Amino acid sequence: MEEATSENIMAGTAMSRRAGYQFGKDLPVSARGYVDTGLGSRIPFGTYGILAPTVIVDHTPQEMIIDGVRFVFQFTPESEAPAELAFYLPDFKTYCGAEILTHNMHNLYTLRGTKTRDALKWSGYINEAMALFSEAEIFFASHHWPIWGRERVRDFLEKQRDLYKYMHDQTLRLANNGYTPREIAEQIALPASLDKEFYNRGYYGTLSHNSKAVYQHYLGWYDGNPANLNPLPPEESAMYYVKYMGGADNILDMATRSFDEGDYRWVAEVLNHLIFAEPGNKKARRLLANTYDQMGYQAESGVWRSVYLSAAYELRHGAPEKGLNLSRARDLLQRMPPERFFDTISVRLHGPKAEGMDMVLNVNFTDLGENHVLRLKNAVLHHKPAALDPGADVTLEITYDLFIRILIGEAGLRETLFSDDLNVKGSRMGLLQFLMLLEKPDNNFNMIEP
Repeated sequence: MEEATSENIMAGTAMSRRAGYQFGKDLPVSARGYVDTGLGSRIPFGTYGILAPTVIVDHTPQEMIIDGVRFVFQFTPESEAPAELAFYLPDFKTYCGAEILTHNMHNLYTLRGTKTRDALKWSGYINEAMALFSEAEIFFASHHWPIWGRERVRDFLEKQRDLYKYMHDQTLRLANNGYTPREIAEQIALPASLDKEFYNRGYYGTLSHNSKAVYQHYLGWYDGNPANLNPLPPEESAMYYVKYMGGADNILDMATRSFDEGDYRWVAEVLNHLIFAEPGNKKARRLLANTYDQMGYQAESGVWRSVYLSAAYELRHGAPEKGLNLSRARDLLQRMPPERFFDTISVRLHGPKAEGMDMVLNVNFTDLGENHVLRLKNAVLHHKPAALDPGADVTLEITYDLFIRILIGEAGLRETLFSDDLNVKGSRMGLLQFLMLLEKPDNNFNMIEP
């Protein structure tokens, strides 16, 4: 519950916008458009929610009988997800590898944006499963098709185990020899014994971005080169690039020649600068879109294809008119513990506008029987579940559902605050002033232009 409600809500707006690229949300299904994610057919972009678990798996092995079936659970956190489990059915000699084993290379980092995953732990859990469930004769998982036969199951687990261990070890070997993330991604390659297996191919994750994930996991975003420590922001540096390269027309002439020669990665790098310097340059947008088309068609990874083709689509047609609407996550928000919801509110606080303000608020959820004390000071919002603070500037008595509806925009702010649907003790204008400090995130921000 902690991970599902923190990662998906606190960073949910940015993650959802980027997920539109990763999963080709606006691409038509066709030979030149959307084909597959590599992990499954397509992501449904609808409403979503969550149910709180009643039983927690927190160790290995954890035995349980469910509907008369014996389960042995394997606790595998910080592998494919911060919270993860797999299980074995001993009476059927069947192992479910959940998300840590699939018929392709998975992601150590997802292009939509997530915390990096621990490749060493991931490999270790597969090794643990091989030891604990060595009698397994059937394998299945959350994605793709099952495997029958003890030897075939063991061979699959062994090579998937070594896939993640190889990426981990070789990335660090190269990093310890001074190579940067981009240099590592360019030269790392699987040995033939792993590379020849269909289930180790980069149809979803790739060696390129997974090796960068390993690097980031240990060494962070900085590659050690001082030129990359504090570079100019994209728009400002783009102006210099265009000037140094002799202007837009010269860049387009040279980029066209490079495009004709198939140097698509270089053309994309150069034209990206031109677009950031001159976002309205139609010739540059058209050539960059054509470039991204070619890069998408050449991509082995389903999500790389979707990212490139989504960028091409937006260069031609503009960004989608609508982005993520938080009302789609209303069920998830309603089931989120109030403490996590206040964490989400904290990251919406417009710090510069809050500077100099000092305010204490009681938020008393009448339906939950809980009071939360909020303190705004130093342009930072702190919160804690506590008894009513008698010295608070404002005390708000409200149901949790109505509070959520106000903050996601389903209930009109001014109308609700001055209605009988809630009780406000203290300054209503003070409460309104506080709520006006909570920024509505831009759910449709630019990705490929300023």
